[in-house]
Amino acid sequence: MMADTKTRQIPAAVTLTKGAEARIADLMSKAPADAIGVKLSTPRRGCSGLAYSVDYVTEEAKFDEKIETPGGTFYIDGASVLYLVGSVMDWVEDDFTAGFTFENPNVKGACGCGESFMV
Repeated sequence: MMADTKTRQIPAAVTLTKGAEARIADLMSKAPADAIGVKLSTPRRGCSGLAYSVDYVTEEAKFDEKIETPGGTFYIDGASVLYLVGSVMDWVEDDFTAGFTFENPNVKGACGCGESFMV
């Protein structure tokens, strides 16, 4: 007799708002021909250590997390997932600025200019 096993869906490391999904769709509509998606990573940069970077990606990396959105595929760098678990990513535009914003529960501090963070 086989055991009845249920596969539990693991939530994505990052939750994308409707605004973020719409921006990903916009980016993918203008993407270079070889782009397969948009990728979020946290390169070492700034006075606090890490920064958020969103770029086109042309190939899947083995440990990247993959999130399918209505407008295209969103990847999270495998080495960055640990710093991003539980984050909410949004796209905000106002009279002065436009950009992705992050509510990241892992952040322990940030630099004064807001360009980098530490965990």
